[in-house]
Amino acid sequence: MKGRPSEYGSMALAFILPLLVSALSAPATSATKAERAEYKKAPGPYRVEAVRYDWQDKARNRPVPVKIYCPATGDGPFPVIIFSHGAGGSREGYEYLGRQWASYGYVSVHVQHKGSDEEIWRGTSGPLAALRKAVADPRNAVERPRDVSFAIDRVEEMNRTESPFRGRLDLTRVGVAGHSFGAWTTLAVVGETFILPGGRQLTFTDPRVRAAISMSAPAPRGRNTPASAFGGIRVPCLHMTGTLDDSPMGDTKAPERRIPYDNINGADQYLVTFVDGDHMIFSGRGRLPVGAKDALFQDLIRMGTTAFWDAYLLDDPGAKAWLADGGYAAALDKNGRLEAKLKQSAASGPPAGRP
Repeated sequence: MKGRPSEYGSMALAFILPLLVSALSAPATSATKAERAEYKKAPGPYRVEAVRYDWQDKARNRPVPVKIYCPATGDGPFPVIIFSHGAGGSREGYEYLGRQWASYGYVSVHVQHKGSDEEIWRGTSGPLAALRKAVADPRNAVERPRDVSFAIDRVEEMNRTESPFRGRLDLTRVGVAGHSFGAWTTLAVVGETFILPGGRQLTFTDPRVRAAISMSAPAPRGRNTPASAFGGIRVPCLHMTGTLDDSPMGDTKAPERRIPYDNINGADQYLVTFVDGDHMIFSGRGRLPVGAKDALFQDLIRMGTTAFWDAYLLDDPGAKAWLADGGYAAALDKNGRLEAKLKQSAASGPPAGRP
């Protein structure tokens, strides 16, 4: 009858309809998954320039050289990141991170810490011994976090006085990051507590810092317990390490790098552990042979750190969702493990990798 489906037509519809429903509700294609897995992997829209300053902290009679990576154009205001190098490093290191962040609208200030920088080992017959001595020197432990706070003071001054940065910096959105001894410095600035002889507590907390990235943080030693050392930290942190991240000069072993993450509960915390990643994947090799997976690891570090700054300095919910709900875990794939302890998940359901 006209307008009435045939028996064969009804059978065909019954066969096709479930396929349509299945197709519409199927998981994303591999291409879509690949797109979702990448977060700002390529350089961002801003052309980047780098400028150097040789600052002097008159109160401490201490030089504080810096190299600043910044957007070459644009009024801003741009969030500010202070970066602290590892023992034996300099303001010239970690350029891949400074340029990445600046290309996405951040101003990255790379501080050089006198007394634990490259000057201590250049020209010596025992560079490793010189580095160990610098790390053990309590004066460096004190001056490093003070260098970071001084750098924030200076960029505040540059933002309000005649300078190329006047009015272009957002000092309500400050982050701190660092690697190795720089990770120690970072955690000190955001609230790690130290126990001195006699039981007196010492902190270097700078309340202007809103978020932190700690790469290869050393384990606390001596009188301090992990709970008392890190329990007072109240800012979001991204912790990064690798399964081969033993200290080249101290006694911290790779599994101990997670101790800060395990003992900070006052704000959102993330931990990335790169499979087969060693201590040098974060900084580059210098004169050492480049590892086979260094380029891959650095891409993953760029993506994860940029998403973290976007989430916690720019308050971008999309960036937080990418971190918390599977995007970063998909990007890491078999090359790393992501764990998260969140005060509130960015979306329904537990974040990927959450214990």
